[in-house]
Amino acid sequence: MKKIFAKGGKLSSRLEGFEPRVGQLQMAEAVASTIHNGSERTDGRAELLLVEAETGIGKTLAYLVPALLSGQRVVISTATINLQDQILKKEIPLLEDVLEMDIPALCVKGRQNYLCNYRWFQHCSSPQSSFVDRNDEERIQQWLAETESGDRAELSWLPDRSPLWPQISAQSNQCLGGDCPEFSLCFVNRLRKQAGSARLLIVNHHLFFSDLALRQAGYGEILPRYQAVVFDEAHHIENVATNFFGKHFSHYQLLDLIGDLERQAEIDLPVSDGDRILRYARGLKQRLDQFVTLFPARKGRYPLEPISEKSKGWQEILNNLLNGLGELAERCLKLGNYGEIWNLFADRAATLQKDLLHITAPRKVGADFYIHWYERRERTVSLSATPVRVAEELENCLYNSVQSCIMTSATLTTGGDFNYMRERLGLDEASKTLCLHSPFDYKERTLLYVPEQGFPEANAPGYNDALCERIYELLKISRGRALVLFTSFRAMDMVAEYLENRLSYPVLVQGTASRHALLDQFRKTTDSVLLAVASFWEGVDVSGDSLSCVLIDKLPFEVPSDPVIQARMKVIEEEGGKPFFTFQIPRAILTLRQGVGRLMRSTTDRGVIGIMDIRLYSKGYGRIFRSSLPVSPVVRELKDVEKFFAEEMEKEILK
Repeated sequence: MKKIFAKGGKLSSRLEGFEPRVGQLQMAEAVASTIHNGSERTDGRAELLLVEAETGIGKTLAYLVPALLSGQRVVISTATINLQDQILKKEIPLLEDVLEMDIPALCVKGRQNYLCNYRWFQHCSSPQSSFVDRNDEERIQQWLAETESGDRAELSWLPDRSPLWPQISAQSNQCLGGDCPEFSLCFVNRLRKQAGSARLLIVNHHLFFSDLALRQAGYGEILPRYQAVVFDEAHHIENVATNFFGKHFSHYQLLDLIGDLERQAEIDLPVSDGDRILRYARGLKQRLDQFVTLFPARKGRYPLEPISEKSKGWQEILNNLLNGLGELAERCLKLGNYGEIWNLFADRAATLQKDLLHITAPRKVGADFYIHWYERRERTVSLSATPVRVAEELENCLYNSVQSCIMTSATLTTGGDFNYMRERLGLDEASKTLCLHSPFDYKERTLLYVPEQGFPEANAPGYNDALCERIYELLKISRGRALVLFTSFRAMDMVAEYLENRLSYPVLVQGTASRHALLDQFRKTTDSVLLAVASFWEGVDVSGDSLSCVLIDKLPFEVPSDPVIQARMKVIEEEGGKPFFTFQIPRAILTLRQGVGRLMRSTTDRGVIGIMDIRLYSKGYGRIFRSSLPVSPVVRELKDVEKFFAEEMEKEILK
């Protein structure tokens, strides 16, 4: 690794401006050692490594180089498309030059991202295709004559919510496999062949855990066998794994099946058989509508048990729906002689019945390690059974199925240790850890501003007015150039309204345009202000003057009304633990660190981090948060922020 990462090594000779970083070399050596040791283990369990590599370490190259030199097939799993693009379009070409080798790397996406030729030809011959924009169809026809991948990402003009794409994409529950008449043209099969010869597979966390769940259920696999996996942005693992190791039933899943039945019946079935199956499917939709009315109209996530226990007619209406799904499956099976697709429809109906039964079945107290809940949205209801813990699932499906597993992120520790992440992911003391601090000079180039004593606490009367006024004052001092992060849409909208006729700088607000468009405008308009929530707390990479200030409204504690969060806290409590300190605080710290990390993206960046929550000092637990933040000098007076930016302006003038 030294020959590549050290001063005078291959990277410094091929990459202009490359600066050797001790942390990057340390990480590369640790990853190489983990992969090597994993290949020599005989106990059937993965060699495990957790690496916190803060911004500026260069962790992507630090795991790619040892992965490529290992000679093994390695999966790189990320949480964001941006990182996948960076690896494929920037890092891989660089390393092909540096290592003087061809790198067979492939980005593998979920099946729904690829066009299905069979469904496309069906769509074109269906009378219902007249309801779709003909121009879209013509453009796809032209694209099909040129594309080698069939990847929707090539259709930049196709809207995200296009009604056409779901009708023609390669959904797994509609795949005919070897019986498909277009098998030889299949983009997914072509991708699988390419994956079989690739040494480096780049996927997202959702696809990775979808593959694990399929293997666990005995339904085959998406990815070819691999020896090692590297999770980048690994702080997302628990949430993603939770989704794939649970059971789900949604209103839309059944409506989607009924819609597919209607389209296929017009193509395959004689009028008499078609009328019978369509009448039955529409009758089943009425049973579904009746089932949905059992759930209150208020939007949000709630425990299922109160509904199942108190709703009048619950069991009768549920049984009608379950029996209807079983009958639909049988009727579709009888139509199997009209094509394999009808057997697939039968499988889909049977799976929906099985999942709904699993989620709604009566349970004995203490005998179930799943939380059963529902989510009500504007027009739909979904039901889920979610594992309270994923550690056991990860042990069985992941740690016992690969030789080595590396998990890395800029934020894995809370309060200076890995205890929270170890506990949530089921990692014992034998798993190795490495914590690498950012090489950026936070002491000299940043300030951490927290309002003075006497500023209202986040839940106190007067906080909202004080928050609006203080953010306004800080934005005047910073001359815009700020990303303002909120813990709720309500708070964001309130501040946006307050600033509207007061601030002279452009104010960009999440939701008024796409994420990409907002970030592009924010980068180009140096003195602008961007107000955002949720996804903007991470993955925003804006270096330079456009982002000289990151303001955060308050400590990002999750609202504990979410049924999954409630269940996890209850288990900790029942085991004698303190969920606020061992669960809620660590989760809030990880989110806060992600938000704070938006400020320093290069060695030349400088600016102010402002956290408008005096609980950092007024509460005992504030010390844990403070110990998790960068080593920025702390100030609590606006005059110190003014002085910082005044000095910055002087430096700009002297340049």
